Amino acid sequence: MASCSGPDGQQSRLPDVEEATIADLSKNTARANGAAYLARYSAVDKNRVNSIIEINPDWERIANQLDSSSGKKGPLHGIPILLKDNIDTADAMRTTAGSLALVDAPKPKADAAIVARLREAGALILGKTNLSEWANIRSNRSTSGWSARGGQTRNPYALDRSTSGSSSGSGAAAAASLCAVAIGTETDGSIVSPSSLCGLVGIKPTVGLLSGQGIIPISHTQDTAGPMARTVRDAALVLGAMAGKDYSSAFQVEALRGARIGVCRQMFLRNPMVTSLAEAAIDVLRKAGAEVIDPVEIATLERIDRAEFQVLMYELKADMGAYLESRGGPMRSLADLIRFNEQNARREMPYFGQETFLRAQEKGDLNSTEYKEALAACRRLSRDEGIDAVMNQHQLDALFAPTDSPAFPIDWLNGDHFTGGSSTLAAVAGYPHITVPGGLVHGLPVGVSFMGRANSEERLIGLAYAYEQRTKHRRKPRYLSTVEFQQGQ
Repeated sequence: MASCSGPDGQQSRLPDVEEATIADLSKNTARANGAAYLARYSAVDKNRVNSIIEINPDWERIANQLDSSSGKKGPLHGIPILLKDNIDTADAMRTTAGSLALVDAPKPKADAAIVARLREAGALILGKTNLSEWANIRSNRSTSGWSARGGQTRNPYALDRSTSGSSSGSGAAAAASLCAVAIGTETDGSIVSPSSLCGLVGIKPTVGLLSGQGIIPISHTQDTAGPMARTVRDAALVLGAMAGKDYSSAFQVEALRGARIGVCRQMFLRNPMVTSLAEAAIDVLRKAGAEVIDPVEIATLERIDRAEFQVLMYELKADMGAYLESRGGPMRSLADLIRFNEQNARREMPYFGQETFLRAQEKGDLNSTEYKEALAACRRLSRDEGIDAVMNQHQLDALFAPTDSPAFPIDWLNGDHFTGGSSTLAAVAGYPHITVPGGLVHGLPVGVSFMGRANSEERLIGLAYAYEQRTKHRRKPRYLSTVEFQQGQ
């Protein structure tokens, strides 16, 4: 076990933080926690997983301040947290969305609202994580986990595999025990997908539960931050700190008893091994006392994608421009980013282009009839005739489906080999979605999902917690160079 020097020069042994929970870490000093995670960063992340894009150069000073404070301590006192590099911090760290275009931009004038909440709760902001550049919205054939600034993040379970989603570094870092909890952001799948592929609990909350102030945007109607953690309890504790709520009453092992859960077989993937895990999860739900309605039909599910894409293109242009204008510096609009990428194509676009940026730039403003009609369609198809309709019809507490396929190979030539997932319905509705480890396929994690009505986080946390406690599917990664295929799967 490594050691570090305290403020008085005394040597102390670092705690073992691999798979440690917030409760475990609360027994240590902030400085010991930070030093222990940074030791893992040197041993595990550098030249291997590549999930962290920047370490907070002031972490040690902040940790010493936390350790010397004598006032009332917050629920995350001394707990190291990593932030996705599209979340503003008014400190020495940059906020770039992984792009070279913002490396030399003026630093944010204020912490993002959720960062301010985390600091108030006593969290130690240890650094920032890599991401799929611009939260994976620049190209329709991108490679998840790659950014010009940060390079390629790799899945800790098999280093030649993707972490998916845009919160790639947050997923890999939390899975590799490089922090207590990582904060990701999601527009459609970017919290739940990397959480599923990295054996994590990911909570995508109702849009608006957490402030989006100070987060580099794609879509104000779908964007939200959320926690990515190794346990439901830890994810819920951090969500509560950011939201100003207490979800501790949800931690009930018997929460599934009497719950009505609808199985969305339309969201099941064409992968028999994933289906087998989902069937086993449904059996767990039944044995835990849940009333399983199988299947339930989402009549509008196949009609959402086109309207969603139109909304995202309009909002990307408008919302990104507003953020950049408020940030200051040479980048003031989406057009400026496009121009920068063209001028720096060898560094910014070695593997894929910016065709999605170009399509967004062609759109008008948010007063466009096309935008208004697409937004209305999204809300009707995903809410009124989607989640709300099916939950009212069957009097459900939650919807259930597998979250994603197992991790696919990293492929800079062809881009992501994404074969589908269950994120879109809740993402477009702006409703909560929680993924929990559901098992392994040839050593690669696969998550299962609980989705529900707006502001039903507490109920979903309870269901996810009860499922987690009965299954304990989380397994720590082994950092294999490639997948070890196993007979019988």
